[in-house]
Amino acid sequence: PDGGTMRRVSELCDVWFDSGSMPVAQWHYPFSNQDEWETYKQADYICEAIDQTRGWFYTLHAVSTLLFDRPAFKNVICLGHILAEDGSKMSKSRGNVVNPWQVFAEHGADATRWYMYTAGPPGNARRFSGNLVAEVKRRFLNTLWNTYSFFVVYANLQDVNGGNGGKLNGSPVSAEAALQDRWLLSELNRLVRDVTAAYEAYDVTAATRPIADFVDELSNWYVRLNRRRFWDGDADALSTLRHTLVTVSKLLAPAIPFISEEIYQNLVAGVEPDAPDSVHLASWPHFEDTAIDDQLHADMALAQKVTTLGRAARESASLKVRQPLQRVVVRARSEQENAGLERVKDLLLSELNVKALEFAGEADELVEVSVFPLPRQLGQKYGRGYPVIRSSFAKMDQRELASRLEAGQTVTVEDEGEEYAVEPEDVEVRRTPSAGLAVAEDGGYLVAVTTTLTPELELEGHARELVRRIQQLRKDSELDISDRIALTLSESPLVGKLLSVHESYIVEETLTEELELTTGSGEPFDTANVTFSLGEEEVTIGLKKL
Repeated sequence: PDGGTMRRVSELCDVWFDSGSMPVAQWHYPFSNQDEWETYKQADYICEAIDQTRGWFYTLHAVSTLLFDRPAFKNVICLGHILAEDGSKMSKSRGNVVNPWQVFAEHGADATRWYMYTAGPPGNARRFSGNLVAEVKRRFLNTLWNTYSFFVVYANLQDVNGGNGGKLNGSPVSAEAALQDRWLLSELNRLVRDVTAAYEAYDVTAATRPIADFVDELSNWYVRLNRRRFWDGDADALSTLRHTLVTVSKLLAPAIPFISEEIYQNLVAGVEPDAPDSVHLASWPHFEDTAIDDQLHADMALAQKVTTLGRAARESASLKVRQPLQRVVVRARSEQENAGLERVKDLLLSELNVKALEFAGEADELVEVSVFPLPRQLGQKYGRGYPVIRSSFAKMDQRELASRLEAGQTVTVEDEGEEYAVEPEDVEVRRTPSAGLAVAEDGGYLVAVTTTLTPELELEGHARELVRRIQQLRKDSELDISDRIALTLSESPLVGKLLSVHESYIVEETLTEELELTTGSGEPFDTANVTFSLGEEEVTIGLKKL
């Protein structure tokens, strides 16, 4: 570097041969460091881009095989090329090169890392842009952080710390634990098992994608199911969620080191004096086969399916989930599945906001079936025979006819010596909900909810809507979730009925300490008020923090 004559190494026969000799040359073996060589003679894994397949990867193996008759490394992670967002090659001349430092600055290193891990297997070419990173940040990292923040809020309300929050750590779940807790810890053990196996197989995509699916279920299923328990300070729910978040932070540590460290520091290191100082110093989680409940896994998956269909049925009838309904009727695929739904019955009733669960062996009572011959197809095939087919079909049992056609059978119509063969593709089978029902169907499952509202159900729905409006006004007023309020309601016949039946529910849900009815001359609180339609009336609410 300071000048002088530089000379090429004359013994160099090929640059790739030189690179392939690296494992030996770095130890100056066999001339020295024999002990170190015996320890490090074979790498656990190697990682480089796909164009090294015929370069470095090959010569490493060639040299190692020539000298020692063994591979140079045990595993390889081969990386595909990075492309522009539209799938084209990045090029300065095209102006489509993405500045990674700008992506880091806008979305963070963790979001970028997570995208690279989960976008596809490492060996595949992958598109890259700030927009793609932003999408995984929105779908996964924001969901994870919001779930963690949710726990922190309710844990602070109940003063949960590491002492009682970790009581479920590593222990089998008792049969007395809540169904939702047993399910979550079963799924967590399943996740630890699968992620561990994937990492041990050097499959980073299979090690990270299941975590994203798990966090989605954690947020949109477990937390949603248990909001009331968290609000009531249920210790089992809080400790189960804490244990889950801590375990997930450890599983995420290799992939997103910064966010996982932040979660760990607040939930563990900051409250447990004897805990490792960092998530990256903590032991890898262990799973317990005894805590993995396959039957509960199947039952809960079925509950999620029925809930999705039940909500779709509600939506088809423009019935909000806040409006209680009388019953849900489910046609599952077997008696075993019916038994599974019975085991999660209370959960289903709560999620669908219905009073009763019933089962239908057949779809007869749930939908009306009609078979319509298609004039375009049958007119071209049989011309004047189409009216004969249509008339004959109208006289047949529609359910039996639909069943035969949907099974792939041909239906033959005879008239005055003529035969007309009707194939499944020649008809349209239509299903419409029976009177008083809204129906959704998918994958062999059919779920129906009743649409008739009794006065009692309608009044309960108004109470829930009133609570939602008050909660929204609390949020708009930037109140803490634990703040107590004074509430005013404009006096009306509907409000009077609501308070006579549901006053305790309304005041408990909204943390109302003082409730006052206002007449035409009365004014709601100036600090926060809103007027809205409730049923056939206009209602004004006002509140202030106490």
